[in-house]
Amino acid sequence: MSIIFIRSALLYIVVIFSVRLMGKRQLGELQPSELVITILISNIATLPLENPSVPLLTGILPILALVCFEVIMSWLSLRSKKLRKLISGSPKVIIRNGKIVQKTMRELRFTIDDLLVALRSQQIFTPEEVQFAIVETTGTVSVYPKSAYRPLTQLDIELDKPSENPPSVVVSDGIVIEKALTAIGRDKRWLNRQLKEHGLTPEETFLAMTDGKELSPVIKRE
Repeated sequence: MSIIFIRSALLYIVVIFSVRLMGKRQLGELQPSELVITILISNIATLPLENPSVPLLTGILPILALVCFEVIMSWLSLRSKKLRKLISGSPKVIIRNGKIVQKTMRELRFTIDDLLVALRSQQIFTPEEVQFAIVETTGTVSVYPKSAYRPLTQLDIELDKPSENPPSVVVSDGIVIEKALTAIGRDKRWLNRQLKEHGLTPEETFLAMTDGKELSPVIKRE
């Protein structure tokens, strides 16, 4: 049992390292080549676990080889648009000015149900509301609504309001996030003063967020 546990731990580390090396895409955002590599890695990693007589290197070496191949192909794709298009394909317009491009949908084997589901996920219930809809190389659908159906913006009402950064987490479960403080131009002394006003120390704080001016929200640890 101890051998199985050690082999599992080593393969877990190798697979995590391999996935991190390939990038941080979500599963639904993987390019075709990345999806193939991910499936192959998962299948290869199971071989030494299912059969203890299989040497561990039999599982580790192919995984590392596949990851190296994917990294090399990614590097080449960055420098060659033709190769990138060959491997990943190119985006396709399936709605133009409210009209469905049926020819493109047939080429992509994209059904009307697929299209309507993609539109509904973006709060659009009829193709007539869409100026452009594009099927990306990952299979997701990007939608650009017609002007009449876009949300109102500050520019539309000529409101000149300065842009602000979103609140940053500066304390998480009693731990001070120093990088977040540095990013907003603050330090621990400022943080301690702010927390003192709430009657807390960093160790007593479950969550503290700030936009650089004041802490909000501040939640005490229980």
